[in-house]
Amino acid sequence: MSARIVPGAEPFRFEGGPRGALLLHGFTGSPASIRPLGEALSKEGLTVTGPRLPGHGTRWEDLGTVTWMDWEREVAAAMADLASRCRDVVVVGLSVGGTLALHLAASNPEKLRGVVVINPLIRRPEFALAPVVGLVTRSVRGVGNDIKKPGQDEVCYDRIPVKVLGTLAALLRKTDAELPSLFLPLLVMASVEDHTVKPSNSMRVMKRAGSGRKEMTRLANSYHVATLDFDADTIFDRTLRFVNAVAPDEPSSG
Repeated sequence: MSARIVPGAEPFRFEGGPRGALLLHGFTGSPASIRPLGEALSKEGLTVTGPRLPGHGTRWEDLGTVTWMDWEREVAAAMADLASRCRDVVVVGLSVGGTLALHLAASNPEKLRGVVVINPLIRRPEFALAPVVGLVTRSVRGVGNDIKKPGQDEVCYDRIPVKVLGTLAALLRKTDAELPSLFLPLLVMASVEDHTVKPSNSMRVMKRAGSGRKEMTRLANSYHVATLDFDADTIFDRTLRFVNAVAPDEPSSG
């Protein structure tokens, strides 16, 4: 029997037109962190899907039972579903959702028109210490809800199983190695002040990605979960502008 999903952490799907947006939440968080962005894009006529990554949105202990490949399968299935219903698909990811978005874009370029990442995680060397930490403790303190704006909640865990950090480290290594082979249009948005993921991660993505078209936007008034923060409107505006550029509403007849 599967664990009960915490209220607010449910996946979402909004039907719309022939352009699709796949929205991916971050590590220990839930679709709640990206739902407002999904709702805003849906109002502009996009078909939007926000899956719940396996092990998330239930109990923190469940994170210790999954690997990054479980997350990969979930987002790949969501992408395939969107692609079956939409002419064009863009993937948008927050934090580790951004890591998964970059991996998806590098490994499935034929199924996507572009990739948007918000405060993506690409390097965290201390994760290599997870096996040692795991000898003395089963879990560590959570990292969620780094949000400047009062009253926001990404519906996240307050603990992290040490066991899952090893598989997350493997995903980071793989995605970092794939960046030079990522050629899809890329938009990176990075908070100037982020207490969870160092802004140098976004700079590394910009530097290493092989994309001929890549843009960087600084978020001056948000912490890590910027989609729920004071710059949420900026994220929506830049994302919509990017989608309109790489997947125009009406394809040219040329």
